[in-house]
Amino acid sequence: MDDLKVILDEAVERFNIPDFIENDPISIPHQYTVLQDIEITAFWTSMLSWGNRKAIISSCTKLFRLMDNSPYDFIKNHKEIERKVFEKFVHRTFNYTDTLYFIEFLQRYFNTNESLENLFYTAITTESEHIESGIIAFHNGFFDHPFAPQRTRKHVSSPLKNSTCKRLNMFLRWMVRDDNKGVDFGIWKKIKPSQLLMPLDVHVDRIARKYKLLTRKQTDWKSVLELTENVRKMDPADPVKYDFALFGLGVMDKIK
Repeated sequence: MDDLKVILDEAVERFNIPDFIENDPISIPHQYTVLQDIEITAFWTSMLSWGNRKAIISSCTKLFRLMDNSPYDFIKNHKEIERKVFEKFVHRTFNYTDTLYFIEFLQRYFNTNESLENLFYTAITTESEHIESGIIAFHNGFFDHPFAPQRTRKHVSSPLKNSTCKRLNMFLRWMVRDDNKGVDFGIWKKIKPSQLLMPLDVHVDRIARKYKLLTRKQTDWKSVLELTENVRKMDPADPVKYDFALFGLGVMDKIK
């Protein structure tokens, strides 16, 4: 484990740098400075983050351009007729119905709340081992509306469905980790970095298995817990920093 820690720590230093931002979906929220603009763009971008990274960035750029690049102001103050501009916005299986519900939820939420962190934090405390209950609370809160479309549920995962919740865990990493490296934002202070769980995508999964940090045959929520527990042994205070290492090594390995 000591030798592996050296390898992965070096990889974290290699990939957790500002140069990482440009070609990653996190570049979208990095275009904003207001807390709520960052939260809205980071949440929505992470929910659309599957597939080719260039296509994700392109779709998100189009999406927020339709909000005049002022997403918080648009969410709070737009009139219903203004939603028609999103009719042709599609990203893979994310369509107009999903877009309308995201807008509706965010408008309802930000009319009475300052930060999305509050919804995650309703189900955990500073003593909670990790964020699992917070993710479940967020999912339930997001769809706590009688007209929530069934089809939209696939875009916001839950551990109760045994999903890896990769995109929500990535969003949480962006918002919570604060290491002064300039990549993650670290603007949420209630949730601790030690409570985060690993975003488990195909690159992370492959390299984690290569280094025997993940032995479970399936790739599911229990795999996320297993992987996080193993990387936590190397850094209990900030286990998810190893997302940079495993993802970066996975991308490099694929290129080779």
